[in-house]
Amino acid sequence: MPVTDVLILGAGGAGLFCAAVAGKRGKSVVVLDHNDKPGKKILISGGGRCNFTNLGACAETYLSGNPHFAKSALSRYTPHDFLALVERHGIAWHEKKLGQLFCDGSAKELLAMLLAECTAAHAELHLGTTIHDVQRTESGFSIATDKGDYQAGKIVLATGGLSIPPIGATDFGYRLARQFGLEMVATQPALVPFTLAPSDLFDLAGVALDCEISCGGTTFAEALLFTHKGLSGPAILQASSYWDAGQPCLIDLLPGDDLAERIRVAKRSGAKQTLPNLLADLLPKRLAQVWVSRHRIPEQVHHLTEHEIERIAACVHRWQLLPAGTEGYRTAEVTRGGIATGELSSKTMEARKVPGLHCIGEVVDVTGWLGGYNFQWAWASAHAAGSAL
Repeated sequence: MPVTDVLILGAGGAGLFCAAVAGKRGKSVVVLDHNDKPGKKILISGGGRCNFTNLGACAETYLSGNPHFAKSALSRYTPHDFLALVERHGIAWHEKKLGQLFCDGSAKELLAMLLAECTAAHAELHLGTTIHDVQRTESGFSIATDKGDYQAGKIVLATGGLSIPPIGATDFGYRLARQFGLEMVATQPALVPFTLAPSDLFDLAGVALDCEISCGGTTFAEALLFTHKGLSGPAILQASSYWDAGQPCLIDLLPGDDLAERIRVAKRSGAKQTLPNLLADLLPKRLAQVWVSRHRIPEQVHHLTEHEIERIAACVHRWQLLPAGTEGYRTAEVTRGGIATGELSSKTMEARKVPGLHCIGEVVDVTGWLGGYNFQWAWASAHAAGSAL
């Protein structure tokens, strides 16, 4: 029966990085994963280039039952720390926008870096291994798998969330946490497109524009994309993390502009301009046409009353959107909720009730914004745990 100091459950970004950190401290480390290949989420991230961190990562860019929980790990392992590792491995990178860092080439380079770090730390990867049972023992933990049993002094839960089942996401981590009596925060898809009721759908699939969206007390200025099912794009994905069923979102399709005043100026000019043409100068043409038709707005600008002008401006600047739902875990980039942070040490990520059990990454109730924040949480929480094992 293999005996190791540390057994890490999950060969994603957090698990691999934790293995490297712990192994370099002289610990014997084994990483188990039911997938036949490691780092699948890394490979599909950022269109295959992996948005591996964000320079603006701080506790305020994460959702959690305890908004202060992430501060410790994030301050002790920063985006610049991970960037230094990337550069040591000769991986070319660029900042796309808003502090988002991507590989110039392929996400495969980043995965290769993590695997090289594990090799240098003498950490072993046992892939294609299904875990059947985990139990506490006098000396640590006993883990039964379809490939045999393991004994470990400590275990690290790095099993990820429920998002993107086709690449192997399961609820194993949550089930194990409950088995050990850890409190859980209800999970739901996050960074995910909204769906709309059939009566609310627009024939605008593919139309995109910049907007400002407010949901759950938070506002994002990003791009919005109309889809066949509803709405997507960075603005919608960001808002989805703050959205609860039945809650409306408020969208400004012309942020920083004053549509009412533009209409008044056009009316005073005396020109016989139509509203669709006026809007087409400010919004995508298809959207302008559909918007006037859908909201039953008079087309001739010179006929509009002040009340109608205000109503038109409200339709554009204060569009109250009520999503029917989301596209679910199939397309969600991350999972909101998870193991309650009150159960863990913010310094070591160790479970207070279960000494020797550390929980890191997406399985914990810490969810980052879109744009590399969730990878930075994976690195920071993995470093915190790996440094304490």
